[in-house]
Amino acid sequence: MKVRQSVIALAMAGLTAGCAAATPAQTQAQNQAPVSSGTPAPQPTESNPPGDIPDDTVFVTYRHPGQPYEVKVPEGWARTDLSTGAGFTDKLNSIRVETMPAASPPTEASVRSQVHSGDIRTVGAVSRKGGTAVRIVYRADSSPDPVTGKVVKDEVERYVFYRGGRQAILTLSGPVGADNVDPWRTVSDSFRWTAS
Repeated sequence: MKVRQSVIALAMAGLTAGCAAATPAQTQAQNQAPVSSGTPAPQPTESNPPGDIPDDTVFVTYRHPGQPYEVKVPEGWARTDLSTGAGFTDKLNSIRVETMPAASPPTEASVRSQVHSGDIRTVGAVSRKGGTAVRIVYRADSSPDPVTGKVVKDEVERYVFYRGGRQAILTLSGPVGADNVDPWRTVSDSFRWTAS
């Protein structure tokens, strides 16, 4: 009887070990990707938060006739001509550049006084490839959407450049939370005074 119980116990131990050994193999087989049918799997669609300018955006140089500057803007954005410059928009983002006479170079105080927002984030002098500018960052409500009337909170970067009695104001805006650091740097670095 003891021999029989020993044989049964050994057999049970063998079955248990066999099942335990099979479990990792079965799990591994279940986790393996199915065999390809020759059709490539679809790539996931890039999902950007509202207002993010795509990484593959192409920038083109804009020169306003009669104004002494040039700046790069995203290709394909809608342009509005202004007597003092131009505005560019695409969905929730905008770029505006204007020039006007100025008696003296901008200061932090003079630039701060031009902004009518109680939500100023930072103001100070910055170096860009086109020269030194006073940069102010603030938040303000967007213009209402012409269809829905919806207003969003925008993060606004304004640069004031100066040369020989003229100032150029470059204003970049997009929804708060949009990651437009690189595109805005491209635009602000591209501003150049040209021969008038």
